Amino acid sequence: MNIVLFGPPGAGKGTQAKVLTEKRGLPQLSTGDMLRAEIAAGSPLGQKVEGILAKGDLVPDATVIDIIANRYDRPDCAKGAVFDGFPRTIAQAEALDAMLAKRVKKIDVVIELKVDEAILLGRVEQRIKEGTARADDNPVTVKNRLGVYRNQTAPLLDYYGKQGKVITVNGMAPIDDVTRAIAAALDKHR
Repeated sequence: MNIVLFGPPGAGKGTQAKVLTEKRGLPQLSTGDMLRAEIAAGSPLGQKVEGILAKGDLVPDATVIDIIANRYDRPDCAKGAVFDGFPRTIAQAEALDAMLAKRVKKIDVVIELKVDEAILLGRVEQRIKEGTARADDNPVTVKNRLGVYRNQTAPLLDYYGKQGKVITVNGMAPIDDVTRAIAAALDKHR
């Protein structure tokens, strides 16, 4: 089963991806992690990506798809994967669909973690007060990331919705409740 976890920054995609990896044996394919791994491995693809990132440029979609395809072709993805942080645009979704189609696979389900953006901002402000904030945790950065999400990534809901693949889960619920809701949705989807 190939699953896309969908939601704005801070919605809990990474947390739920790890649970799906543990409970369902589906590897988490995080584009950020994969880019860093390719660079660390010194692969030709990693060398290409490192040069792009060193200039401060965005990695082109075709290169990201190559990295995902490279990772997806490993044996642990034989039963599917959890896509975390990808796709982020319709062009990326179309490229992912084409890559999977070449392997006679498809995205089976898109789990939307529905959250309240005002509460997400409040969480960031609380982490700052507590001294537990990440480097990119500040209200200005989070507002910008949410704006990018709304403008570029949110249209994917319509793209996948037209394919009947979107399942919405209340991402504001406690983590264990979100995990149970996702499990129930996936069990129904089989």
